[in-house]
Amino acid sequence: MEHKVQDAIDELRAAFPKNKVLLRDDGEGGAYVIVEGLSPGPQYTPTTVWIGFRITFQYPYADVYPHFVDGSLRRNDGRELGEAMAPGQTFEGRPAVQISRKTNRPSVKADTAARKLLRVLAWLRNRT
Repeated sequence: MEHKVQDAIDELRAAFPKNKVLLRDDGEGGAYVIVEGLSPGPQYTPTTVWIGFRITFQYPYADVYPHFVDGSLRRNDGRELGEAMAPGQTFEGRPAVQISRKTNRPSVKADTAARKLLRVLAWLRNRT
């Protein structure tokens, strides 16, 4: 695993100290990461989910994209999950919903894996 990828994982663990951070080396210098026990927001069931993504060996020069959330995620109001969310996917063998929140002009300093996950969570939680 590349040194910068390990730094990203260390930052994720620091940013989410109460959450389990699982990882698997991707064999190319990067890692597949799953953060468990995250709250997607009150408009969703279940109340805690996992979110996963891949940090490639090009990190921090490549966007951490896409993210995947627990495939059991549903809106409490019965509506479709909506824009930028694709159900019926898998991530690391788990049923998943793909979340497409690409950063068009990533900044090496501002767009760390932890900050990107925080932005994805904020986007998810603020959807109506």
